[in-house]
Amino acid sequence: MGISAVIITRNEEANIARCLTGLDGLVQEVVVVDAESTDGTRRIAEAHGARVVTRRWTNYSDQKNFANDLATHPHILSVDADEVPSPELARSIRNAQKSGLHGAYRMHRLTNYCGTWVRHGGWYPDTKTRLFPKGGARWTGDHVHEVLELAPGTSVQLLEGDLLHYSYPSLEAHRERIDRYSDLHARALHRSGRRAGAVKRWLSPVAKFLQGYVLQAGFLDGRAGWHIATLSARAVWLKYAKLHALQHEATA
Repeated sequence: MGISAVIITRNEEANIARCLTGLDGLVQEVVVVDAESTDGTRRIAEAHGARVVTRRWTNYSDQKNFANDLATHPHILSVDADEVPSPELARSIRNAQKSGLHGAYRMHRLTNYCGTWVRHGGWYPDTKTRLFPKGGARWTGDHVHEVLELAPGTSVQLLEGDLLHYSYPSLEAHRERIDRYSDLHARALHRSGRRAGAVKRWLSPVAKFLQGYVLQAGFLDGRAGWHIATLSARAVWLKYAKLHALQHEATA
């Protein structure tokens, strides 16, 4: 049974080569759906033998479903441009393919934060279902929290090894992502009728910090754990502050 690796991209020239190199020899096809990148993403992907299709950005679920529909093999390995299978995970995928792929497969995701592999603070194992039958599988949800829905009755197994996630090369990259995602989250909450009172705006960030840094032992990741906890708290504060601003705009 063949596997099509599917990736959606936009301005990922810093990551895409590493991702595609890690997929070399592991899958039978790589499909890249690029959202009109203005850097070298498409050129690099094509140089690595990927099939590249340019499509205007809609949302995460829609882009991924469009990309999945382009796959020509019965199983899909869905990865982000900043992810790559570890050697152990690659072996697990090869062994599963040799044995005959049955159902879907989950894998742990291990994130590299500014050069540090993070194993605490709720960031690991961050298990995701990323290898699955093409038939009947669809991504659902808007914005940044898309969810994979499998055909009813699909079995799911856990593979050994980690999907290595090179998500945050710098603190500035984390801050930029927080600012962008907090906009999306605030607007989604506003559309759903949620409100952000004073208690929510000020206590939720504190609870988020304590949860990650203390209860989930983020302090064991050293400086990386501290930065993750503080910036995660800031993300919560920004989300509710922006929601509060949207409430006032609606009533002005």
